[in-house]
Amino acid sequence: MAWILFTFLAALMQAWRNAFQSQLSKDVNIAGVTLARFLWATPIAIIYLLGLYVWQPVGLPFITLKFTAYVLGAAAMQILATALMVKLFKMKNFAVGAGLAKSEALVAAILGVLFFGTHLSLLGWLGVLIGVIAIFMMSSKQGFRQLSLSTILLGLACGTAFALTSLWVREASLNLDLPFPHRAAWVLLFVIAIQTSVLLIYSYVVDKNTIDSLLQRPKLTLLTSVTSCLGSIGWFSAMSLQAVPYVKTLGQVEVFFTLLIATFWLKNKVEIKDMLGLILIAIAAILVMWG
Repeated sequence: MAWILFTFLAALMQAWRNAFQSQLSKDVNIAGVTLARFLWATPIAIIYLLGLYVWQPVGLPFITLKFTAYVLGAAAMQILATALMVKLFKMKNFAVGAGLAKSEALVAAILGVLFFGTHLSLLGWLGVLIGVIAIFMMSSKQGFRQLSLSTILLGLACGTAFALTSLWVREASLNLDLPFPHRAAWVLLFVIAIQTSVLLIYSYVVDKNTIDSLLQRPKLTLLTSVTSCLGSIGWFSAMSLQAVPYVKTLGQVEVFFTLLIATFWLKNKVEIKDMLGLILIAIAAILVMWG
């Protein structure tokens, strides 16, 4: 049952990472906040992989074209998902932005029905309906009569990008002929190294001030990178051991970590409507996976 422990680690670290990114987004642009997630993560991923080889020496991975495609796809989708979530933070408060991003499980279920031959029971469709209501509730500033369509679409796009990231990470891991957890660690290193390189080049070419703004906030940037990398170790490891739907269902405990952090650390005012929305998203995801 190691995947359960890895999932709890991932959910807790992701909640803290989102909180740190929310704080950064007040003074740093979207590209900078996205880069902060990966800036110091590559050295941590290398140390983690080396530690695994010291503990249990195994061979090096055989890289195939299919593995490369999955890694590149996952890296791109995670960058996109992170950027969209940062934009959600800028549009609404931390708890609501993170909650809308958790539409990931629902979007994955719908994509499965449409494109991958997945069957949803009545219980599963009930979960989808509850999730839609929750997203509408959280994105509406003054009730259902004045829904914010842009926030809804942004949340769904963010969830879709995260869903594709998770599915492709698992496929990449399964394409490596290595024991666990080495295959998960290799996927983690490849994905993070690609993301860091792409974002550094983009920031240097497009806006050099992005990197400077992060260096001026070393503590918050480091905390974002560390929690992000630890969270990714948890997610990648769990998804190497167990199917994505089970991992993401259990991972909904992040919703409650998010509420606690938003209330007691960030001192955000979380309205009853938003709290109910977050809880409904968790319930909806569980119903979808059970269905």
